[in-house]
Amino acid sequence: MPTLEQIQAKLKKLQAQADILIARKAQVAIDQIRDLMLKHGLTTADIEAKAKARRAANRLNGITGSGNAKLAVAGQKVPKYRDHKTGATWTGHGRAPGWIVSAKDRSVFLIDGASESNGFTKLVATGAKGKGQPKGAQPPKYRHPTTGATWSGRGPAPAWLASVKDRTRFLIDSSAAPAGSAGSAASQKTAGKVKSAATSGAISKKAAAKKVVAKKAKAGAQSVTATKAAVKSAAKKVTARKATAKKATAKAATKAATKAASKAPGRKRAAKAETAPVSASAPLASTVQAGA
Repeated sequence: MPTLEQIQAKLKKLQAQADILIARKAQVAIDQIRDLMLKHGLTTADIEAKAKARRAANRLNGITGSGNAKLAVAGQKVPKYRDHKTGATWTGHGRAPGWIVSAKDRSVFLIDGASESNGFTKLVATGAKGKGQPKGAQPPKYRHPTTGATWSGRGPAPAWLASVKDRTRFLIDSSAAPAGSAGSAASQKTAGKVKSAATSGAISKKAAAKKVVAKKAKAGAQSVTATKAAVKSAAKKVTARKATAKKATAKAATKAATKAASKAPGRKRAAKAETAPVSASAPLASTVQAGA
């Protein structure tokens, strides 16, 4: 059975190996973050400025909480995991401690209500804004023509305007102007849409005409190519026929020469045979003449 010292030595070795692996993963994450920052042209100052603006917006909106939410607003990290044996805690950010780094299911170490508090903390950190009315003093929208009293249009209406059915005659000119500008903007938007639709239709027609011209040009080029190919094939056939005729003529001439050469020795022999009897009869004639 191993001793306590051996087990502790093994734990130290494993912890050292775990620290090396965690450092490698952290380096990979840092490299990825650096690449993203270089890609988008960001610096740490940009990130810090964004975080400060978000915290300032949270303070202006008056978002407050209790317990873990207060810690999140104050910039303190809320513990999310706890070791049941030693009581050590971990927020879930940064390098994982040794007592949880090798755990496959970390939900066993979750602190009760950690998931709910984390959800609320995220809501606080992002500074979620309500869709209520804007706070502070609002510009006047209505004015009494006689007394000069004004009203912003929010909250309870004053007595001089509460019983009036048509409040448009009390509108201030500056407040009525946005309605007219909105109408003109809408008309301009509609005219722009119509114009863009007409432009797109003309562009589509031009594109269709270009496609038709391109198809015709392609068909003409294909027909010219086919004609050239036919002419070339016909020329090749004529050349082949001429070559065949030349070969046949040369062959016939060769045969005729061969026949003539084979007939020449026979003719020479016949000529020799005809001349031989004549020469033999000549001595006989000379002998007869001598006897006489």
